[in-house]
Amino acid sequence: MLQAGGHWRNWVGNQSCIVRHRGAPDSEAALAQMVREATSQGLNVRCVGSGHSFTPVALTSGLQLTLSAMQGVVNIDQARKRVAVRAGTTINQLGKVLKSSGLSLINQGDIDSQALAGALTTGTHGTGARLGNMASQIVGMRLVQPDGSILVVDETTPDLLEAARVSVGMLGVISEITLQAMESYNLHEKLWRCTFDEMIEQHDELAATHRHFGFFWCPVPESRHCYCLPDTASVSTTDWTSDVCEMKVIDITDEAPMERGFEKIAYSSEIYPIEYVPNFHELEYAVPVAHGKDAVKAVRKLMLEKHPTCIYPIEYRFTAGDTGWISPFYEQDSITLSVSGEPGTDYWEYLKDVDTILRQYGSRPHWGKLHFLGAEDVTALYPRAGEFRALRARIDPEGRFLNDHLRQLFG
Repeated sequence: MLQAGGHWRNWVGNQSCIVRHRGAPDSEAALAQMVREATSQGLNVRCVGSGHSFTPVALTSGLQLTLSAMQGVVNIDQARKRVAVRAGTTINQLGKVLKSSGLSLINQGDIDSQALAGALTTGTHGTGARLGNMASQIVGMRLVQPDGSILVVDETTPDLLEAARVSVGMLGVISEITLQAMESYNLHEKLWRCTFDEMIEQHDELAATHRHFGFFWCPVPESRHCYCLPDTASVSTTDWTSDVCEMKVIDITDEAPMERGFEKIAYSSEIYPIEYVPNFHELEYAVPVAHGKDAVKAVRKLMLEKHPTCIYPIEYRFTAGDTGWISPFYEQDSITLSVSGEPGTDYWEYLKDVDTILRQYGSRPHWGKLHFLGAEDVTALYPRAGEFRALRARIDPEGRFLNDHLRQLFG
């Protein structure tokens, strides 16, 4: 059942590998057989999802799996508002099914083309000071183990559930995820532009009074085009086009769908995503929320004074703390601050300088985005890192679900 391998690269082209075998199972049984066969051959196993990670998490020289043939909703429990979905289903596809079923995701990020399993278990999030990351919505999982057996994870196995929510594929290959949803809702989105100082003045109030608040800081007018951001000049509070913040607030509403200017009302999953083109390599850290304003001030200063040619916007969002053992938000309400380097340029010194700033606040990375952590950093930043490593070693003592990058951090 294992296919011949070949060359693979991620969506933005900064990660690639030569794999011995590829596998595209269309059922849990087929997936289990492939994992079992790879284990018998002494091969490592990694899943690629939609290839949206900037880090080497999907790389392997062994068996690389895609779950793109394992899509669709398995079951919807309307009474408890829970949905069981195959791991290869994209966020966009799930949103369409939930809409037709009178349900919504509690929150989601601003890209919806990722496969659920990869997005959730790397720590993907949206924004909202009182809302957790997407993995915090997981209430159950089915994990294929090295011998092909199925490990069922749910609320009756609380430690396993908290370890598996954000586990970057190290505890097995996910075949199915059960998510806690909520009753369907519409969202009212408002966009505008203001100066950086205006944003700082409004920061706390906007975070406290809106379900969702986030912004992009743009050092120069061209920054907006890097992320396909709309031109909000007509709803700007300033004449400036440099050193400005592209602001966004979103709230649940009972009003009917509409769109006018830079306001829009629509079903939840039709508001969250925005358009990105794969023209950036991103670093993102979760900073304790108390240090959010200081962190963004420091990175802004760095970009204006030391790295003026680095013009990709800073993206700034909020995420509530959670209980996932190696979640970036473990017991820590956070803002997430992301910066990007331009493909084809030497942006490494810039990212390292940003890392140096954010480290001083005890920040933790999104596992799918560029970072500079080593094993000692993981131990220092994640109070339950030792327990996660021990659990991982019990489940997969030969390290079949590791690769060189993850072995250095968690092996």
